[in-house]
Amino acid sequence: MANHQEELKPIVNRLARAIGHLEYVKRMVEEGRDCSEILIQLSAVESAINSTGVELLKDHIDHVVVDAVKEGNTDAIEGLKAAIERYVK
Repeated sequence: MANHQEELKPIVNRLARAIGHLEYVKRMVEEGRDCSEILIQLSAVESAINSTGVELLKDHIDHVVVDAVKEGNTDAIEGLKAAIERYVK
């Protein structure tokens, strides 16, 4: 498990950067910056979060789903399907 946690470190780092970027966007709003600038930055935050979600899904498939399939556990696949469905809404 510790090895897997180490593999998740890039995802944690991506989230930390997105949080920092979102804090910057919040400051922009508080400072009354131009709405078009704020929307561009907000779009960048959204893109960063979405790409992080994709990486997390890939990791989940590589580690959880692959192991579950090897063990004949179809619940993990159903769980993944449900997570993807919720994620893309």
